[in-house]
Amino acid sequence: MAVEGAMKCVKFLLFLFNFIFWLCGLALITLGILVQVAMHNSPVIQNASASSVPLVVIGIGVVIFFIAFFGCCGAWKESNCMLTMFSVLVGLIILTEIGAAISGYVFRAKLAVIVKDGLTESIIKYNNGTKEFRETVDKLQESLHCCGVNSSADWIRYRPDENSVPDSCCINVTVSCGIGTMHNPATVNQKGCQTAVEAVLKKNILWVVVAALVIAFLQVTGIIFACMLMRGIRSGYEVM
Repeated sequence: MAVEGAMKCVKFLLFLFNFIFWLCGLALITLGILVQVAMHNSPVIQNASASSVPLVVIGIGVVIFFIAFFGCCGAWKESNCMLTMFSVLVGLIILTEIGAAISGYVFRAKLAVIVKDGLTESIIKYNNGTKEFRETVDKLQESLHCCGVNSSADWIRYRPDENSVPDSCCINVTVSCGIGTMHNPATVNQKGCQTAVEAVLKKNILWVVVAALVIAFLQVTGIIFACMLMRGIRSGYEVM
């Protein structure tokens, strides 16, 4: 009876962990969609490899979503075949995530270059860009309290006087506050946006790493419980 009770506990724990795993997959799909929309509307990150990151997250979320559902069914029906398939698929997902982690590390190393190139291109296109494009750049500078790439001097070609910046660079944003005040620290933020944008992105990457560790823990735990339940089924114990 002790073994029977233990196997019943394992069965329901496996079902519970797969349900949580299923929710994690759903969360990854939602996160990937939100990041994709944000990056699509951002003038800073237009790098092809960077833009593919949220699509990979969505793909992994979809796979996790269905594998977790598969695992829940296997646990509930006590199907040795389904549990075996679940363990193999989760193992493959873990290997894929290791590869994605390596790719993420490489992307992190290129982050400074990607941000710098994106900001530089935004400044070049600002005057001839659409209203929505200019508003996006202005919102970035205003929200992060920064100006230009490395400093406000990056806007030297903004106006013919070579001493003006967009109003979004101002400490207190008002109409025409950036005209003739490029190097005035009392009026214009002198700090460039590259450092600020990198700090925000690295903070978000940290949260992604934490989420990945939580999901990895659930995956390994799911495999352990699945193996325990399969062992119980093969041994002929009644787990219902």
